[in-house]
Formats: sequence, structure tokens, C-alpha cells
Amino acid sequence: MNKFVADKRIENLRLDKALSELLLDVSRTKIKTYLDEGLILVNDQPQKASYKVQENDVIFVNDLPKEETDLNAENIPLDIVYEDDDLMVINKPKGLVVHPGAGNKSGTLANGLKFHSDNLSTINGDFRPGIVHRLDKDTAGLLVVAKNDFTHVKLQEQLVDHTLSRKYYALVLGVISEDNGQIIAPIGRDKQNRQKMAVDLRNGKEAETRFKVLKRFSNTTLVECILKTGRTHQIRVHMNYIGHPVIGDPLYGKGNRTIYDDGQLLYAHYIKFIHPRTKKALDFDSPMPSYFENFLKDLK
Repeated sequence: MNKFVADKRIENLRLDKALSELLLDVSRTKIKTYLDEGLILVNDQPQKASYKVQENDVIFVNDLPKEETDLNAENIPLDIVYEDDDLMVINKPKGLVVHPGAGNKSGTLANGLKFHSDNLSTINGDFRPGIVHRLDKDTAGLLVVAKNDFTHVKLQEQLVDHTLSRKYYALVLGVISEDNGQIIAPIGRDKQNRQKMAVDLRNGKEAETRFKVLKRFSNTTLVECILKTGRTHQIRVHMNYIGHPVIGDPLYGKGNRTIYDDGQLLYAHYIKFIHPRTKKALDFDSPMPSYFENFLKDLK
């Protein structure tokens, strides 16, 4: 049985669409079948595919066919910055996928977490043990992992009320004249390309990114971005929206891969949150990875 607690990410989506976001290895057709057979419950009640998901809805997915195999534990090296009985802070390397998706059931951070610990939160299902929030495959940096459901729920609450803070370094195309800025533009799924997100002023979800210029180069700018919300691809979408896509980004922007073509130069260097059990503020700041730092030196 999988249990999910609906958060802002899937709020107001049709149930079948929300489930396609949660059950990445299950097709829409199969999801409809499971709904029709009553295998999926919302707040202990069967619901139609058209049901609009509300925040904090509890979604149970019962006894799906065993093509959904258990997540395999794999001995993947983890850079553990901090660990106690309730949580871990991981410095994820570039190139590591956070959790399995369609056609990708091994070699992820989730596989490595399962090998490292038998105690991980279950709220996001068997294929996302402990995963509270994620980073894109080629975005390196810090993320927090929950080792029990109590911790997971409390950290999710901090994501929603912004007491969990994250800062990123990003190298973007073009020279930004302002010393700092604020991008407030709702984000939704790109209607032409389902792999992408886009600013959607009509149907998108609230999204806010703040940035500060750290250094200007001849045709690029190093910025620090602070997430006030946590939408998928948020920094990548927002910086592209203002005409300064992240250098190396394979999905967003034009001309952003002429000088670097090995994934986006985006690094989650800082995270701060309140420990759910001790109530103490914890913050972690990690140095820029060598590939990023060396590229900046070459620009000089």
C-alpha cells in the first residue's frame, strides 16, 4: 500500500492527473482502471478521476499489480552532511536522479538511501522513501531527507510556509544590470512540451524567486537565487522568463549552451529549516562544486 499526503504541488489537479505525478511508472490508462476498481481512495473514500485534489488529502493506493516492484537498495555513495535519528542532509552530486521514474528504477538517490537506512519516511510512497523535496538530475546541492513520517510532515509544512529556506548559485546568460531582483510569475506545465514547465499567467501556480548578482562577466552573470516557493524547474523557468536562462540548461533558453553544454550550472548551496523534534534552527552551506568553480575561473 502507498500513502500520499497531497501538497501544493498537486492541489486542484484532477485526481487522475495528480496520480500520474505520484505514480510515475503507471500509465494514465492503468490509473483509470485502478480508480474504477476502487483500489485508490481519497480520505478513505473512492473518488472519480475528475475529483479535484485538495491540500492535505490523504491518498491511499492499495494492492496494485506487482509490476510495481519494490525499490532495490543499491550501494550508491552518499555525501551525508548531517544525520540524526530523524533526518539527513545530503549533498547530491550532479547527474544523480533523486527518485525512480518511468523507465528508470535504479541508480537513484532513493536507491542509495534505502541501502543506507532501514528507517525512511513512507508518505511519498515506496519509490520515494524519505524524499521531502527534490533537485533536478543535473542540479547538484543540498536537500533534506526524512527518516520518519512525523519529520516528513513537519518539513513539508515548512516548505509550504517558507520556514524551510533554500539558496542556489546560478550562472545565467547575459549581463544583469540590476544588483537584485524579484520574479513573481505563476508556473504550470508547458502546453507544447510536457517535459517542460512554463510561466502560465492564467492557470499556473504561484511562484516567486528572488535573486542577487554576485559577479558579472562579459556575457554571463553569477547570481544567488532564493526560492520563496518550490515549483518544478522554478529557477530555470523564471530566469529564462526574464531573458537570462541558466548556462548549460538543456531545456530552457536560446544560446545558453554555446559555452557550456553539460547540464545547467545551478547549485543548491544553502538550506535552513527548523528541526521538527528539537525545534532548533539548522542551516548548512556547502562550497561550490569543482566543475562549477573551475568554469568560473576560466571565464575570468
